[in-house]
Amino acid sequence: MRLRCSSALLLALVFAPGCATITPQEESLLGAQTHEQLRREAYLLDDRVVQGYVGELGRRIAEAGGQGDLDYRFFVVVDDDINAFAAPGGYVYVNTGTIRRARNVAELAGVLAHEVGHVARRHIAENVGRRRTVNTARQIGVAAAAVAAGPAGASAASLLGGLASLAALNSFGRDAEREADAFAIEVLPEAGYDPDGLVSFFHTLLRERNEVSSGSFLSDHPATEERIAETRRMIDAATLPASLRRDDGGRLEIIQRRIEILTRAAGPEAPR
Repeated sequence: MRLRCSSALLLALVFAPGCATITPQEESLLGAQTHEQLRREAYLLDDRVVQGYVGELGRRIAEAGGQGDLDYRFFVVVDDDINAFAAPGGYVYVNTGTIRRARNVAELAGVLAHEVGHVARRHIAENVGRRRTVNTARQIGVAAAAVAAGPAGASAASLLGGLASLAALNSFGRDAEREADAFAIEVLPEAGYDPDGLVSFFHTLLRERNEVSSGSFLSDHPATEERIAETRRMIDAATLPASLRRDDGGRLEIIQRRIEILTRAAGPEAPR
């Protein structure tokens, strides 16, 4: 009964017309159900060591940013494309391809901090709010069918379009990207990491421009020379403490090797 009530509330959140934002509580509910659908659509790496490493790094960044309103959760998607994205409610995902291409922990921390920035600055919530104002007859029909099907049919990502919708929710304008970059530059030193890792990873994105697929981090978060220069200016203008970390004593390299072994053993049709 409680699940059915939650599903009914979720429908109200997604299809309520005329509201341009959602509350943190609404966002958390939407994120939890979106994650359940994502688990069915994507192969999330179920490895305690890798998951623990990424989760520890991500939580350190979220805590440095004072993000106590949301319970941030970090997950690894088995995909060799460079990609990272967020769902509502503090759910953050990073591809194995991103982890493997990071040359040091500061680069991986920069990617995660950028995604946390989109959540913290309410960019994801605002995109959800804009999407839920589109209340077409087809959407109403889908909602009615979901209610009739019960909780399983009322999952958030089914209504929002699963991975395709998450890509839309992670499409941001120039101002939002600049805000997420600025957030990362602010919190990375607080977490003990060199924010220059964000810039160096942008250069990796540019080098691989012709190798990554559409819908990747590169296309959703365009790393232009202008943006790199702006990020560099923000870093140069900041007062940074000494001894910020760029590496973590070989831990990242161990995780990268573990991912290589796990994904090679699992193969492309690995069970979820």
